[in-house]
Amino acid sequence: MRNTLPLLLPPVSSLPILSENFNRFSLFHSSPSATYVLRATSRRFSSTTKAQSILNVAVDQEITGSLKQQLAKLFEASLRATVPDELDVEPLIAACNPRFGDYQCNNAMSLWTKIKGKGTEFTGPQPIGRAIMNNIPASEIIESCTIAGPGFVNVVLSKQWIAKSIQKMLIDGIETWAPKLPIKRAVVDFSSPNIAKEMHVGHLRSTIIGDTLARMLEFSNVEVLRRNHVGDWGTQFGMLIEYLFEMFPNWEVTSDQAIEDLEAFYKASKQRFDYDPIFKERAQRAVVSLQGGEEKYRKAWAQICEISRRGYERVYHRLGVQLEEKGESFYNPYIPRAIEALSNAGLVEESEGARVIFIEGKNIPLIVVKRDGGYNYASTDLAALQYRLKEEKAEWIIYVTDVGQREHFEMVFTAARRVGWLPTDDNLYPKASHVGFGLVLGEDGRRFRTRSTEVVKLVDLLDEAKTRCKAALIERGKADEWTEEELEKTAEAVGYGAVKYADLKNNRLTNYTFNFDQMLNDKGNTAVYLLYAHARICSIIRKSGKDIEELKKTGKIELAHPDERVLGLHLLQFAEIVEEACTNLLPNVLCEYLYNLSEYFTKFYSNCQVVGSAEETSRLLLCEATAVVMRNCFNLLGIVPVYRI
Repeated sequence: MRNTLPLLLPPVSSLPILSENFNRFSLFHSSPSATYVLRATSRRFSSTTKAQSILNVAVDQEITGSLKQQLAKLFEASLRATVPDELDVEPLIAACNPRFGDYQCNNAMSLWTKIKGKGTEFTGPQPIGRAIMNNIPASEIIESCTIAGPGFVNVVLSKQWIAKSIQKMLIDGIETWAPKLPIKRAVVDFSSPNIAKEMHVGHLRSTIIGDTLARMLEFSNVEVLRRNHVGDWGTQFGMLIEYLFEMFPNWEVTSDQAIEDLEAFYKASKQRFDYDPIFKERAQRAVVSLQGGEEKYRKAWAQICEISRRGYERVYHRLGVQLEEKGESFYNPYIPRAIEALSNAGLVEESEGARVIFIEGKNIPLIVVKRDGGYNYASTDLAALQYRLKEEKAEWIIYVTDVGQREHFEMVFTAARRVGWLPTDDNLYPKASHVGFGLVLGEDGRRFRTRSTEVVKLVDLLDEAKTRCKAALIERGKADEWTEEELEKTAEAVGYGAVKYADLKNNRLTNYTFNFDQMLNDKGNTAVYLLYAHARICSIIRKSGKDIEELKKTGKIELAHPDERVLGLHLLQFAEIVEEACTNLLPNVLCEYLYNLSEYFTKFYSNCQVVGSAEETSRLLLCEATAVVMRNCFNLLGIVPVYRI
């Protein structure tokens, strides 16, 4: 008998609704460091006791954000009371060795260096640390504090507060754990294939890394403009259009079939361009006609672009990626404005017939107008950067490309700072960041290619992952238990998820080896293992026979066992992990957290009986909280969770 329960359909309350803010924000410079500002009081207090009582009220009313941010607010209140004249000191909070506590405040040593010799009452870093500890406002968050070494304040969190915070999340939703970032709008520029060329495995990293960064920012209540900066303009279109006209006189009705194989069409036109001088001349005239706006050429250009888009959409649909296309052609009209601003600032110089910007420390200049008067990538990127700052009011612009383009973007950003579009301090907003990534390698250690040395088409690679996953499910007998639709959906979720996770779990700056057998393994740090772990948690809850939604309202979480507390604390650290991954633009940080979460759950489940125990209600709620956080991690990584396996 076939099981008709959908494998991928989540419980009604399991997935978050991500809020988006679509207001336009004015351009401004602000500090990127997360500052934890308490309500301003009307006057300064010299008495520690008075300051503490006022700050206590403010802290109780204002604490929000990640666990680390909440602790930082408490310690900021303490620092203000301890050293009221040092207003620029920000709390230094970090997780610490579990033997000593959960978190640590590390301000004492740097404070001592700053205030010694100023007539301070303190005699060293340890007395400062002790004062910081004694001045922490009363809070249900903290169970105890101790001093270690030269004034480190070790903090043990209250397990009752941890339990209460998890239970509140289950009722109010995972979005209440979203970190607070210092920006409201960002542009993420990623994927960016070239028109008339197939997307290949090299586009995989940009597409999924960019999508994950966008998802994490969106979860953090940042409005993200997802931009696909496609290569849809330039001299190559002359040869493409002329070849289309030559090979297919009735191109308006046959072009879909003509360039169904985009890669073959491009190579054939390029070969004609390189070896046929007459064709090359016609192609160059075609560029002039296209850029001059002649209808026939514009129409052919639009047709080629549209056929290419349909090819890209096959990949984006499989990956579940959404993008808004604003390609090179979109920014072309804005290039003269950008060049004029750079010239007026005295940055553009003549050099060997071209117009360039010399960048200190670089061996070659940034060419902004070529010798023939044409524009190039630098021209377009500068115009796009100005547009995104001036028109779209972006506070953070993130470019996701391979590491080989790092120097190019460094030069573009330097020019933008010199002209005043970006602040000279890299730590201030608005800012631009290049997110570089390494190569995808084959098992031979070289660029990943087919046996015929062709670059692997991305759509073929994804379909292969799905096919292999489906075969594994059939081998496990799932074809006899599930409908064909369930089998297909699960194979897609696990197959595509495996490809994504195998990439994202690595530090993006490193090369990684593409290996189907490893990424589809159901053991170790793989998407398959994690998806199965999530499905097992869902199975535990189902087999209990309890209504988990009702338990959320009537039950209570208790963290009596050490493994329960470890799991609970890790769950509560989700927000700061997302914050860290966003701030450093490193998706692998979230992957590491997710894998560790599954390991902590396994240990908890091994040592703490759930169904049928006296603590069943509490432990079922802890199972549900783990599943909710895992699902949200999957969502941020662009992976579809499975609920049965």
